[in-house]
Amino acid sequence: MLYEALRLVRVFHDINQSQLAEKLGISRSYLSEIESGKKTPSIDLMDKYANVFNIPPSSLLYFSEQLADNKFAEKARVSIAKKVIKIMNWVSETESVRDAISSKSA
Repeated sequence: MLYEALRLVRVFHDINQSQLAEKLGISRSYLSEIESGKKTPSIDLMDKYANVFNIPPSSLLYFSEQLADNKFAEKARVSIAKKVIKIMNWVSETESVRDAISSKSA
């Protein structure tokens, strides 16, 4: 789920992969692999990501946190993370619709 959260944060801030990759000091293809779940970002890269978007690294790491030996807590964490991602998707879609309406009325 971390990969989806990272992608949504980027989309929410209206930055394309090339722009973000440049800010992070990585290739666009590597960022694409991270956002598709094929690669796992390092802690250093997560810190850079958090700095780019001015959010606490812990907010990003929340999605990848592993809660050992507690199935109830794991289910709760996954459920909450899914709801947060749905909200982020909704916000992203709302922004796109608002931008489209603004463009037509201009």
